[in-house]
Amino acid sequence: MCGRFTLEAIPEDVRALYKYSEQPNFPPRYNIAPTQPVATVRHEHGGRHFALVRWGLIPPWVKDPADFTLLINARSETAANKPSFRGAMRHHRCLFPASGFYEWRRTPEGKQPFYITPAGGGLMTFAGLWETWSDPDGGDIDTGAILTTDANRSIGRIHHRMPAILMPEDFEAWLDTGNVMVRDAQKLLRPVAEDYLKAVPVSRRVNSVANDDADLTIECADEPPLPAQKPPKSTAKDQLDLF
Repeated sequence: MCGRFTLEAIPEDVRALYKYSEQPNFPPRYNIAPTQPVATVRHEHGGRHFALVRWGLIPPWVKDPADFTLLINARSETAANKPSFRGAMRHHRCLFPASGFYEWRRTPEGKQPFYITPAGGGLMTFAGLWETWSDPDGGDIDTGAILTTDANRSIGRIHHRMPAILMPEDFEAWLDTGNVMVRDAQKLLRPVAEDYLKAVPVSRRVNSVANDDADLTIECADEPPLPAQKPPKSTAKDQLDLF
């Protein structure tokens, strides 16, 4: 899953990667949490556009959000068939710019947070969905969710799920809901390459949403390192399965 992430890049660098027409100004964020406004990129009116949404998707048919589960993530394997996400998978796909995300590994001493970023630095992109919810008084709010997939082997040492990360060459297909069918868009939602990400243990200060500073992303020397990665066991079935 993905429950916290960061966007440290300056607005000019974000705009350069996603090529949207707006020129928004926003501060760096080091502990973005559910229900907060988050940056997204969508394709509308013939071009890409920057849009803030509330993190936590509300389907249009929901009558009272207070009685509805907060949907911050959507499983990529089943989103196309779930009533909450089916419409967005067809018509409202988007990109979530991010510098990194946090995940927690269970240990005997409690949950240890890790900060996970591209090994080569820079931005990464989560596949996302958005919807507009209208309240009875006529107000509209755009909301969104991050799609997740099975973790690759390296991230799987921390958690069994991870965000579905898109490469720049896949942006256009994911956003093009008019021409790219859901079944084809789903093929883009797969675990990222093993060497794409790196993970470091960080302070448990990140557990509090009140903390939002650059120190949250710094590796903590006194925190336990990841366990050694074990090679997968070889079985007869594995030898017959090339993929």
